Amino acid sequence: MRNITVEVAKHMERLSNEDGVISAVAIDQRGSLKKMLAEAANKPADETTIVDFKKAISSELTPYASAILTDPEYGLPATKVRDKNCGLILAYEKTGYDTTEPGRMCDLIANQSVRRIKEEGADAVKFMLYYDPEEPDAINDKKKAFVERVGAETKAYGLAFFLEVVTYDGSMDSVKSEEYAKIKPKKVFMTMEEFSKPQYEVTVLKVEVPFNIHYVAGFNGDNKALYTVDEAKAMFKKQSDLTDLPYIFLSAGVTSEEFIAELKMAEEAGAEFNGVLCGRATWKPSIKPFAAEGESVGRNWLATQGKENIENLNHALIGAKSWKNKLTVE
Repeated sequence: MRNITVEVAKHMERLSNEDGVISAVAIDQRGSLKKMLAEAANKPADETTIVDFKKAISSELTPYASAILTDPEYGLPATKVRDKNCGLILAYEKTGYDTTEPGRMCDLIANQSVRRIKEEGADAVKFMLYYDPEEPDAINDKKKAFVERVGAETKAYGLAFFLEVVTYDGSMDSVKSEEYAKIKPKKVFMTMEEFSKPQYEVTVLKVEVPFNIHYVAGFNGDNKALYTVDEAKAMFKKQSDLTDLPYIFLSAGVTSEEFIAELKMAEEAGAEFNGVLCGRATWKPSIKPFAAEGESVGRNWLATQGKENIENLNHALIGAKSWKNKLTVE
């Protein structure tokens, strides 16, 4: 078991429910969300609709979530209208990655620090890393050092550190292809193992499901079935066995129904996962009514279907385990 301080333990309590399970809603998208809102409204992107949308999600959905993840660039107004019992995670990374050099290199928001994030009332820092464990050391060593710095800074200010790692292959354009689906499990396993090492000072790993559900038999639609459900469950168990840290799943843009099916598989596999940080699977369909028909229509969708989505997700977390099984308070 890993040790955490009393201060970090208090933050983890705020971020989880009474069972020690993290049921968090994610609304830290920036560039991609502005684009989606603009397309739905059929007008150029602006700087206010995204702020209003995040506020609507926060006020409508945080009564049913243990925590909310947002960003300091557009999401701070949303943090002020969240439910008083809802913990707060703030993103520290710039959106996207550097396209001018190989390796999808990350960077931090220029006017942010962990001290500033803490002053905004956050319980945790989230840092998101694109990672291909099979890229050259010249690339990955920089990324490892970057995570070490963020981990050390977060530890110094007594916050929890949520590391989100999204895998890819440096020689492929798409992570949605059949070609990538064949190698994704290996990428996820290698990444899980690497960032569970103690030098990164990670409190919670935010990770991908170790396969693409659109290539699992019964969920594959027009795609070739690369894996059976039993093989998918075995991957969940292997992933779980590779870490001694608490870990939570990201939804990665699948539907609410698909994400719940994934969680059910993880439960049946005996995976020791500790919750979710779910974004688009919960609220994505609200973008169109919000942007095209007005805030009140969008809020109505969130108050009804959005609430139902998050409550269904909470129910699906029956198989999740408490983070307290993995972290010991010093």
